[in-house]
Amino acid sequence: MADLSKLDWSLVQTFLSVANHGSLSEAARTLGISQPTAGRQIARIEEALDLELFTRQPRGLALTEGGRALLPHAEAMAEGMRGMSLAAAGRSASLSGPVRITASVFMAHHHLPPILATLRAEEPEISIDLVPTDSPENLLYREADIAVRMYETEQLDIVTKKLGTLKLGLFAAKSYLERTGRPEHFGDVWSRDLVGYDRSDLLVRGMREFGLAATRDWFATRCDHHGVCWELIRAGCGIGIAQVSVGDTDTTVERLFPEVPLPGLPVWLAAHEAVRTTPRIRRVWDALETGLRPLLS
Repeated sequence: MADLSKLDWSLVQTFLSVANHGSLSEAARTLGISQPTAGRQIARIEEALDLELFTRQPRGLALTEGGRALLPHAEAMAEGMRGMSLAAAGRSASLSGPVRITASVFMAHHHLPPILATLRAEEPEISIDLVPTDSPENLLYREADIAVRMYETEQLDIVTKKLGTLKLGLFAAKSYLERTGRPEHFGDVWSRDLVGYDRSDLLVRGMREFGLAATRDWFATRCDHHGVCWELIRAGCGIGIAQVSVGDTDTTVERLFPEVPLPGLPVWLAAHEAVRTTPRIRRVWDALETGLRPLLS
């Protein structure tokens, strides 16, 4: 018989994570625990429920019939816990405690550190968890308190504010230009060595909207990680598009054809409406807005 006295929320969390990812290792990474710990927790919940929840398959773990039957109930528990967390966070009057921020890897690396350093000096009771990721963290599930994004969030219950636009420009390493010569006309750029994305079609679509018949094959060097793309440009692999606020401060590169305006990157702040007015979250939101605005047009 099931012994529900042994069933606590952490076990249910692990069950949900393994069910969603189909993998102990991925579930453990998501939860911030070790894979053996995740395995032990699954064994504990199976023991408490007297039920096998997963079967092993070549590509990971699959829910059993019993596991599938329990999944909607576990999801309902998770939704209830999220509601409690949001309700509690939204009523906290303290200007202290943790605030979790998610931002793109490039934004987190190049722009946020000095902003957060200033904030920490002014508000030492607020601790910051910074999550650099190019995958969207779900604000509804409290995976982050505040998101700095390059697109407008369309989820219900999420408050958003557009701060402005990051200017983009064409850049090349001075070493590359000295080796190959500087293009004399804007149209000459596209016959040079270009640095761009691999699987992502974001840059190709943007170039097509700009009026260029770009394809993936235009790029001689490709990588989907924006920070690495920038390092490839700096190293002399070719000409690429980068943020002007970063490129103009780097003495190893040169901006080409600054008189030609390129489409920019919009910057948005987003937070769940239930926590947006919490004093510490509002304070961090205001610090991000103040710190980012000088970079934007």
